[in-house]
Amino acid sequence: MTEQPKSKKKVVRVQPTAEERGGAAKDGPVWSPTAEAKGSATRLRVFAWIGWLLAIAVEAVLIFWVLRQDPVNMWLLIGGIVVTGVLASVGSVLWKKANRLDPASKKDPVRFFVQNQLGAIMSVIAFLPLIILIFTNKNMDGKQKALAGSIGIVVAAVAVFAFGPDYSPPSQEQYAEETAAVTSLTGGEDLVYWVKGGSVFHLCEAVPDVNRESKDGTISEGTVAQAHAAGKERLTKKWESEALNYCGYTQEQVDAARSAMEAASADVPGE
Repeated sequence: MTEQPKSKKKVVRVQPTAEERGGAAKDGPVWSPTAEAKGSATRLRVFAWIGWLLAIAVEAVLIFWVLRQDPVNMWLLIGGIVVTGVLASVGSVLWKKANRLDPASKKDPVRFFVQNQLGAIMSVIAFLPLIILIFTNKNMDGKQKALAGSIGIVVAAVAVFAFGPDYSPPSQEQYAEETAAVTSLTGGEDLVYWVKGGSVFHLCEAVPDVNRESKDGTISEGTVAQAHAAGKERLTKKWESEALNYCGYTQEQVDAARSAMEAASADVPGE
C-alpha cells in the first residue's frame, strides 16, 4: 500500500461494530448494510411512518371536523395546517436518513423511485385533499379561503419539495462502487476520511478540503458505510486528482480503482 501524507490535525478512527469486524458473507451482495445499520434504518423508518400517519390523522381532523364547523375556526385550521407540515417534514427527514444507512438498488427502478421519493408522496397525500376542500368549503368566505388556502399551499410546498424528495438518492450501486475504488487503492482496506462540516468523504487525511472544512479540529476515519452513516453523501468527485496529488497514489493505481468502481455495481443484486 502506498504511504499517504499525514495531516497535522487530529485523526480519530471510528470504531467498527462486531458485524463490521466480521465482514460480509462471501456469497452475499457486493454491498449490504451491517446488521446494526439495518436495525437503525428500520427504527428510523418506523418513526418516519409514525410522523406521516400523525400528519394524515391531523389532516382528517381538519377535514371531518374543523372544516364542517360554521363558522370555521381559522386559528384551529391554520394551526392544524402547520402541524401537518411539521409532522410530514420530520417523517421525510427520518426516512431519508434511513435510506443513507440502507439504500435501494437501481436495478429495481420502481422500488428505487418509491423508496427515495416516498417523503414527497406522503406529503402530497397529507395536503392535497385538505387544500382542495378548503377552496370548496361552503362555511368560509372568499378571504378566509384565500388565507387558509395560501398558507396550506406554502406549507405543502415546503413539505413536498424541500423536505420530501431526495434529489441525490443513494443506491447500493453507489456504495459498492465507492467501496471497490477505495479498497482497490488501499490494497484491500476500506478506509476513508471525513470531517464534521463536510458533505463528502475523501481518500486520505492530507486532502486540503478535509483540513480546511473541519469545524472541530478533528478528522474522522472509517469505512465507506460509516462515512455514509455519519451523513456524508458520497465519495468526493475529485477523488482521482486527490489520489494523485495528495494521497501518494500512482496513475496506474487510480486507473485500476476506476476499473474496479465501474465493475462493482454489476454485482449488486436488485432485491
